[in-house]
Amino acid sequence: MHSQPFQDGDVVLLVDEVGNKWVTKVSVGKFTISQGTINLSELIGKAPGCAISTHLGYRCYAFRPTPNDLVMHAIKRETQIAYPKEMGYLILRLGIVPGCRVVEAGTGSGASTLLFASAVGDDGKVYSYERRLEFTERARRNLELAGLLHRVEFKVRDIASGFDEKDVDAVFLDVRTPWEYLEQSLEALATGGSIGILVPTTNQICETLRVMQRLPLVDIEVCEILVRHYKPNPERLRPEDRMVAHTAFLIAARKVTLAKGDFLPAV
Repeated sequence: MHSQPFQDGDVVLLVDEVGNKWVTKVSVGKFTISQGTINLSELIGKAPGCAISTHLGYRCYAFRPTPNDLVMHAIKRETQIAYPKEMGYLILRLGIVPGCRVVEAGTGSGASTLLFASAVGDDGKVYSYERRLEFTERARRNLELAGLLHRVEFKVRDIASGFDEKDVDAVFLDVRTPWEYLEQSLEALATGGSIGILVPTTNQICETLRVMQRLPLVDIEVCEILVRHYKPNPERLRPEDRMVAHTAFLIAARKVTLAKGDFLPAV
């Protein structure tokens, strides 16, 4: 896939020699950056990794964008997004692989939706719930740009009444009060499945944990993921001057079946 020549309509990532990145489509014809205009039709028939220059001679390289590239450089945002550094870990922690069925609540701009859709493959499905239609429509356009819309079913409604799906492999909550929707989430989640939650503040963690203690959930984990980039100069290796510090906390747990008389393990 990554080595196949570009065709008209393909999504392309442009990277210049100092690391600036842009995502566009070959079909738009011409693409303008501050260093000049690129004729994207020149990419048709060429393999990813090839060089292409603006009309001023400024050189870029063309690649097929990864899900990370799409989230960070392509999707249009109307809300704070879930960053790949959190979602990459959650995808592994929740065991989301091709063929999985995933329910998420809080579609937002569709960043997490896109990453889940990338992970479940064509045999899986992502069911994304959002109360606000304008957010869903924006997310739908972002998924269409990524070529992943067919893997997602969007639903515009409040999740207080529960989810339509049953026995899904994973549930992800990116909502302001996730503790209010844990029981609904467990009704949708298969026994042995995992739930993941993303919140920005510690008081939200505490409220969620208090409710989790009363539910058939084990292997409860709370973590924060920090990424620190370094300047790639072997003569003067040091951290970048700026970094994205705190973005979110993650909570994860697994659903179990309790027989009569069983006790939940202490958190």
